[in-house]
Amino acid sequence: MSNGVIEAIITAMYEIFEHTADLGLRIRADELSTLFEQAGRALLAAIVENDDDVRPAEEMAFEVEGHQHDELLLDWLGELLYCFHTRHILLVEFDVTLTDRGLTAQARGEPIDRRRHRIDAEIKAITYHVLKVDRDDAVCLAEVFVDI
Repeated sequence: MSNGVIEAIITAMYEIFEHTADLGLRIRADELSTLFEQAGRALLAAIVENDDDVRPAEEMAFEVEGHQHDELLLDWLGELLYCFHTRHILLVEFDVTLTDRGLTAQARGEPIDRRRHRIDAEIKAITYHVLKVDRDDAVCLAEVFVDI
């Protein structure tokens, strides 16, 4: 670091916070694609108490259309939640590519094993409440609430 100036390095991260009958997900990253990857990870962490025990054993492909980043995030998380409810799979790793038509992604995870995975919250839906995706020169920030 030069001349005593501290340089901030933005790393991907997420946080989960409670809001009445909802849970809020706040995601930060240095790139939009990383923001969408971390949003998937945040959703998993909201669902499973021991998300670090989920293995990337199976791979799935996703394609989500959309032009507005906030609506694309809502639809992306909706797809992941749909897979959880219908295929009973926990997705833990994500490779997201944003395109001019939306996003494509590869996600890895494994079927729910109730002996190993402690389900923490029953998430019913991804909501539009306070939904936002902001981007400036240094950081991308998203906030989304999930209905529990």
